[in-house]
Amino acid sequence: MNDAEPVKARKLWLIKMLHTVIWCGYMAVLFYLLYAVIFGRIDKWVWICIGLVLLELLVLLLFKLVCPLTLIARKYSDSKRSNFDIFLPNWLAKYNKQIYGWLFGIAVVILVFRMISNP
Repeated sequence: MNDAEPVKARKLWLIKMLHTVIWCGYMAVLFYLLYAVIFGRIDKWVWICIGLVLLELLVLLLFKLVCPLTLIARKYSDSKRSNFDIFLPNWLAKYNKQIYGWLFGIAVVILVFRMISNP
């Protein structure tokens, strides 16, 4: 192991920690959104949550569906695992966008249904 390895490992750990904290924040946003639309508590926070998810989508689109933190972490690891850059189980890191997208889509469908049925 050369002298740069501990520094690279520390930087990768910090990126993984930041990535995980941001992911947890977005999970809180998504779960609040689902809770609010399921229980009919449509308020300004629902719209803020939708805005945050759309902002995340815009960032992903700008980076060709790759999180910018993943691109930064790639400098410190050559791992091919889906969770090399985040503290999540590999299966969840691998399918995170699909799971998140489906849950967001369900929340939007419920929201639209509620808005149409209760104008």
